[in-house]
This record gives sequence, C-alpha cells and structure tokens, in this order.
Amino acid sequence: MTPRDTASDRLRDRIAARFESPALRWGGIGLILVLMAVLPAALGQYATVIMTNALLYVVLALGLNVVVGFAGLLDLGYAAFFAVGAYTIGILTLDFGVNFWLALPVAVLAAAIAGVIIGGPTLRLRSDYLAIVTLGFGEIVRFSARNLAITGKASGLSGIGQPWLFGWHIATPTDFYFVFCALAILAVVVSLRLENSRLGRAWLYVRHDEDVAEAMGINRVAVKLAAYVTGAIFAAIGGAFFAANLGAISPESFSFTQSVLILMAVILGGMGKIPGVILGAFIVILGPELLRNLGELRLMVFAVMLLLIMLFRPSGIWPKRGVRS
Repeated sequence: MTPRDTASDRLRDRIAARFESPALRWGGIGLILVLMAVLPAALGQYATVIMTNALLYVVLALGLNVVVGFAGLLDLGYAAFFAVGAYTIGILTLDFGVNFWLALPVAVLAAAIAGVIIGGPTLRLRSDYLAIVTLGFGEIVRFSARNLAITGKASGLSGIGQPWLFGWHIATPTDFYFVFCALAILAVVVSLRLENSRLGRAWLYVRHDEDVAEAMGINRVAVKLAAYVTGAIFAAIGGAFFAANLGAISPESFSFTQSVLILMAVILGGMGKIPGVILGAFIVILGPELLRNLGELRLMVFAVMLLLIMLFRPSGIWPKRGVRS
C-alpha cells in the first residue's frame, strides 16, 4: 500500500468517525423518522406504495444480512421463507378463519421449522455447495406452491383479509406504509442487538474462518443454523404482512429473481453493515422507479449503474469500517 493510499484511508476513516458521532447519529435518526412520518402526505399514494415495497425489502434484506453478512452463508433461496410466511397466513386466514394476529406466530414457527429441516443437514456444506442446496430449496417451495391445491396452485390465493389492531383496520396503502415502517425499525433494532450479542460475535468468527472458530470451541453448525433460522423468521414476518397488504399471492411472487434482488441489496449496500443494507434495499427498489422516464431502457441503465458501483465499490456502497473497496 502506498503512502497516498494510507492517507486516503485515514481521511475516509476520520470522516466516517465524524459522521458516526452520537449527536449526529441521533440527529440523523430523528430527521429520518420525521421524513418517514410526513412522506405519505407529501408524495401521494403511488409513491407511498413504492416506499412500502422498499420498506418490505429493508426487512427482507436485514434478515438475509444475518445469514450472508453476519454468518457468511451464501443463500440463493431466501424467497422460500418469504413464501412460507405469506402462504401460511393465507391458508390459515382463508381456509380456517384464523385471526391474522393468531396466524402470525404460526407463520413464524413454520418458517423456523422449515429452516431447521433444510439447514440442519445442509449447513455442514460450504460456499458453492450450500448455495446450490438453498437454490434448490427455493425452487422446491415455489413449485410446491404452484402444484398443491391448498396453496391455490398456479393462481395462488386471493381474498386475504387485512388485519385489525386495537380497533384500527389496517387497509389503506398509507396504513400499510406505517406498518412496514414499524417493521423496518423493529428489524433494525433486532439486527443491532444480534450484531452486538455473543451469538453475533460467534457469527463473525465463523464468517472469517470456520475451522479456527471451531477450534475455539464454537459449534459452527449450531451457530450457522441459528443464523439461518433467524433470517427465516425475518422473511416470514415480511411475507405475512406482504400477503395481508396485497390480499392475494401467487407462486410468481416468490421466484428466484426475488432471492437475487434481496441478495443484491445486501451486497450492494455492504454486507454486514446495517445502514448499508438499508441503503441497498432502497436503491434496488427505488432505482428503477426513478428511471421510469427512460421507458424500456430503464432496466438496462439501472443494470449498468449497478455494474459501475460494484466495479468501483466492490465491498459495497457503505461497507463495514476496516473493509476496503
């Protein structure tokens, strides 16, 4: 490394430390919360729907960040847990008449059990082998949803009712916007607590070197399974509210493309860096919308922009401190 590179890195760390000071951090958080509160009234219904979708991806990306960013596991079938949460809510509320809030814990439990069933025997694998297994799991769930009668086959489920909360009927786009705001804030808080916990440190050790972590007394399979199940719970909660928001779900909503978009948000923002993952989720969802005036060229232009970002910032737009791009 040249002296110039060292000076540049020191300057970047100094600027980052200044922006991460407690006063500036809490001031920024307060400003973001105020902007989130006034956004529906300021931008209108269409923008509110887009922002709701972006907040959903924040929840999903933070869940996948536990798996990929914290524990270092490559998961290409994350949309499967998203589907488990959505379909569990749809089946219980439509076919059995269960209240949404009573069905929500069942959806979370179903995703956790699915994570244990798939992750238990497969998390002993590493890198590409694990990615292939998770990809297969995602496709199995999608094709099962397309062919089973209880999931509505290819047409999916429709008529899923919106929940009530203390007399408040959560039904309008603005209502769901604030619900997903709350979910995103909760996901951030839980992610921060997990990152700074004993389990979070174990994930960090396993991510850097599984063999050394195991030599230190860490049960690498149990630790990786905990990350896998935690990510599944995030996805199930997002899927449950996604189903309630749309009122209808189909297998195409949980394709491999969805898994790739969520993974893209994590990698683009900066794996393991919670603010970076949030930024990545907003870029993935809002980027194509901001380029909508370009018509058919918008996705190509967006893809080129993503390619340039990854070429010049291979560690992500907002990587963890100490990770050089």
